[in-house]
Amino acid sequence: MPRAVYVLAFGIFAMVTGEFVVAGLMPQMAHGLGATIAQIGYLITAFATAMAFGGPFLTVALLKVPPRRALLLLFAVFLAGNVLAATATTYAVMFAARLVTGVASQAFFGVALALCAQLTRPEVRGRAVSVALNGLMLGTLLGLPLATYVGERLGWRAAFWVVSALAVLAAAATALGVPDLPMNGSAGRLRAEFGVFRSARLWLTLSTSTLVIGATFAAFSYLNPILTRISGFGAGTVPLLLVAYGAATVVGNIVVGRLADRHTLTVLLVGLALNSLFLLGFALLAQVGAAAVLCMLGIGLVGVTMNPAMAVRVQRRANAGALVNSVHTSFITFGIVVATSVGGVAIDAYGLRAPLWLGLGLAVLGTATLVPDLTERRKKTVAVTTEPRRARAPV
Repeated sequence: MPRAVYVLAFGIFAMVTGEFVVAGLMPQMAHGLGATIAQIGYLITAFATAMAFGGPFLTVALLKVPPRRALLLLFAVFLAGNVLAATATTYAVMFAARLVTGVASQAFFGVALALCAQLTRPEVRGRAVSVALNGLMLGTLLGLPLATYVGERLGWRAAFWVVSALAVLAAAATALGVPDLPMNGSAGRLRAEFGVFRSARLWLTLSTSTLVIGATFAAFSYLNPILTRISGFGAGTVPLLLVAYGAATVVGNIVVGRLADRHTLTVLLVGLALNSLFLLGFALLAQVGAAAVLCMLGIGLVGVTMNPAMAVRVQRRANAGALVNSVHTSFITFGIVVATSVGGVAIDAYGLRAPLWLGLGLAVLGTATLVPDLTERRKKTVAVTTEPRRARAPV
């Protein structure tokens, strides 16, 4: 695996830590900005919305820029947004800062994953994506606790300065460790980049990713209240359980990365089936502590860890260009938006188990979107197995 792929993972880690920093410091930020907890929660929504809808436009603007230079420009935008957040004195300024960092983060994902494809052979792209996306998993495992720890002891502004420092270090590593490659084949041709989106099958493939991630985040977003109010765990235990969840995502990501290239569709099918099983078990047995933890860890193993397989599937259906990867990340982010927003409404109407049932429904829908690909694979298998018989038939 090229060293540059690990450098890209560090960059993604910095971006994801910046995304999660608000989640661990809501009370402190609410006090410092004179806002309510709900308003601080909207800062998370703003980041995700900017990623989903703004990132692809910034990616288009960078299509004619060589990848390393594009990454450095995105670091500069991300750093500017974090400095603005660290120095914000009003809620409006903080909201604007989150929009800036969200757009930069999304475009960074698109360019970084396209560069992974450019740096590696097609048969190991899934593994390369897995290595790069370990930055995402480590952001969950280490970045959020680090930002929360710093913010609680030195103030919430210090957490944003730490994220800024991570961005500077990642940019320096990128400048030194990522080769100055030219644009790949279609990166500079807008018509070629946009043309792939005429395929209805591509949109169906993208929707699978939305449903996979939506199913996972329907549970993940509300783990804290479910574990404390239904499963009976103390507030001090939940952070340790979340660290265990993060560790499960790292393990699952490594395993999926090893299998994603050769068994893409099978990995997604098995992953969705297992996720459905764990979500069902969690919904039915959330009141049993041991069962709740087992199901939670299972969701960590087979949920967001499907990312490498999803990326390979999308790239094979379209191409490995930055715009395709950026739009794919938008669909993934949209899954988070759907899960958190609909999950909140479902809790108000049906109680804390409702997001788990929502996740199960999304996972089942995600499995249904695989049917056309499974049918296509079956037809190809039948054609291959019958071909020798035809060859032996008498003339």
